[in-house]
Amino acid sequence: MTRPLELTTDVLVIGGGPAATWAALKAAQAGADVVLADKGYCGTSGAAASAGTGIWYVEPDPEAREKAMASREALGGYLADRRWMVRVLDQTYAGVNELATAGRYPFPIVDGRPLRRGVQGPEYMRRMRILVRRAGVRILDHSPVTELLVAADGSVAGAAGHRLQTDEPYRVRAAAVVLATGGCAFLSGTLGCHVNTGDGHLMAAELGAELSGMEFSNAYAIAPEFTTLTKTAYYSFATFYREDGSVLEGAGSTRGRSVIARALLREKVYCVLDRADAETQAKMRLGQPNFFLTFDRLGIDPFTQRFPITLLLEGTVRGTGGIRVVSEDCATSVPGLYVAGDAATRELICGGFTGGGSHNAAWAIASGAWAGQGAARYAASLGPAANRRPATGAGGAGLRPTGAPDRNLGHRDVVAAVQAEVLPYDKNYLRHGDRLTPALEALHGVWREVRAGLHGTGADAVRTRQAAAMTAHARWMYTAALARTESRGMHKREDYPDQDPAWRHRLLVGGLDEPWTRPDEVAPVGPEEFAALGSPGLAGTSGAYLRAAS
Repeated sequence: MTRPLELTTDVLVIGGGPAATWAALKAAQAGADVVLADKGYCGTSGAAASAGTGIWYVEPDPEAREKAMASREALGGYLADRRWMVRVLDQTYAGVNELATAGRYPFPIVDGRPLRRGVQGPEYMRRMRILVRRAGVRILDHSPVTELLVAADGSVAGAAGHRLQTDEPYRVRAAAVVLATGGCAFLSGTLGCHVNTGDGHLMAAELGAELSGMEFSNAYAIAPEFTTLTKTAYYSFATFYREDGSVLEGAGSTRGRSVIARALLREKVYCVLDRADAETQAKMRLGQPNFFLTFDRLGIDPFTQRFPITLLLEGTVRGTGGIRVVSEDCATSVPGLYVAGDAATRELICGGFTGGGSHNAAWAIASGAWAGQGAARYAASLGPAANRRPATGAGGAGLRPTGAPDRNLGHRDVVAAVQAEVLPYDKNYLRHGDRLTPALEALHGVWREVRAGLHGTGADAVRTRQAAAMTAHARWMYTAALARTESRGMHKREDYPDQDPAWRHRLLVGGLDEPWTRPDEVAPVGPEEFAALGSPGLAGTSGAYLRAAS
């Protein structure tokens, strides 16, 4: 057996996207020795690196900040927390400005001022890798983590995985760990999300961490049928058509995606971006050039010619559910374990609804910075010997089966079984208890098989663990979706179509063999939200509310 590569460090960051690189950078700036382990190549893997994205970047003007915070509260079902919104807006503003100065990111200049509300993913991540390396972070590329290591007292003590290019196992013992592994898109094919299989969620749950908002996990994005690139914002300029050429009434990118989903269950759906004028078309091509590559190669003008579309599941990548955050430095309930980016719940700033980029991109910057700093402080508090504690692997399903390994059970079979329950629109998107219940029962059956017999070693363990993580992720999603008997945010129940004031709380979920749920209260809403909810008024302004809440 190959002897594993053994490393020690203060802080181990798992992931390679924006949240991971910000975490690694801030931990190193705080004086910690840092190792970053990425499943792919840090700087090119993940959803952010594959496309342009907007960022929730708002100048520190009170009126502008108030408007920004209020803009999506209703869409998110009033589950967000303005205290966290204020913190994220402040940290994002500082982080983007640091990217511009220290990272020398070439933000465009408009009317003599830099426009910093968005980035081109490839260039953004290229510069973040440079900043991280310059800070002294050791990067392990193509080194997926398969399990966390745990100390005798239950605290996290590092991680173990497999280096794909050298085909060797490795272990990193650390005083603190930041999980920035992204959400889970269930290998649906959406561009950049092949590495997003919910690995971090499973590893955190194996140490006892809880999750939150997992019912807000049914994000589907519009894509041309012949590509995997999702750029749903561009479809706000589209007209949608049925197969017979008639307009698909009610269809849209922001509101009306469910109309598209229902139509796709019966027939092909087409669209044309015919509502974009010449100036808008030029801006679209400049802002997202890779969106148009396939169209140009096929000789299709998307502004004048119809093309077929589909919906691709982006799950908790574009959703808001994830690992629960228990403190302002993005710690989890497991000592020494921190979480950032799409691996964490984003309910704190956008409740039950978000989109690609924007709030998620801001959350990656802010939560990454806080998690990195928090992990560095925690590591320092343990002293220099913390990364040499005795540690054991905590990985279970897909790695250490409870029964005899089943040679007839392969990771591809598990992935296919999970996808059969989560990809179909009529199960996950157009939710109804009559369809969710049997889907969850089927997933429980898959989990029992995985737990008992799925086994992988070496590089194959990476794939078996991915399959196990997807199975666990799907079960938490549907457990929470069945428990929330209302429609709120992106969670829409056809059998419970209304928003129920009694459900204005977050929903925690956890457990492996026996999933559980319990409510988690949110902070009081401000006066505008009370008025919108039809609740008794509250004296004062939202500014006064913020001062009182803080």
